[in-house]
Amino acid sequence: MKLQEVKMWRGGWGFGTDDSGQALVEVAISAMLLVLVLMGMCECGILEYDAIEVTSAARAGVQYGAQSRTTAVDISGIQAAALADGSNVSGLKATATRFCSCSDGTASTCSSGDCSASHIVQYVQVNTAVTITPPFHIPALPQSFNLTGLAVMRVGQ
Repeated sequence: MKLQEVKMWRGGWGFGTDDSGQALVEVAISAMLLVLVLMGMCECGILEYDAIEVTSAARAGVQYGAQSRTTAVDISGIQAAALADGSNVSGLKATATRFCSCSDGTASTCSSGDCSASHIVQYVQVNTAVTITPPFHIPALPQSFNLTGLAVMRVGQ
């Protein structure tokens, strides 16, 4: 037997030591894990974007309502401003309320006779909410997420 006819594999002599397909299997497993990580990152990015939009919509509505006493009572205009700012998020809901307190800290119902020793301070509050269903579902996470936004601002006197 000549020396050239003897074959030696990396794993030694014998059967089952051929590793020619090992790299392909490793790439396939790594690619699947990478795709799962990328899908998770995309889902987190979508949720974060929508959360910023929902909060920004609440702020836009409250900024409109806090301009003056006239805009503070325009509840439909406040809600329209919030919905216009959050137009990138489908299914967004906005509710607006106005409430008052006396400048000395006592409660007020927003009527002119409430604060005899002080003056009435008006506030506008906007709540926004939406339920987001991500485009793909990752088994460890819920199927949908509820996002809310809240903004309160004192009305300009």
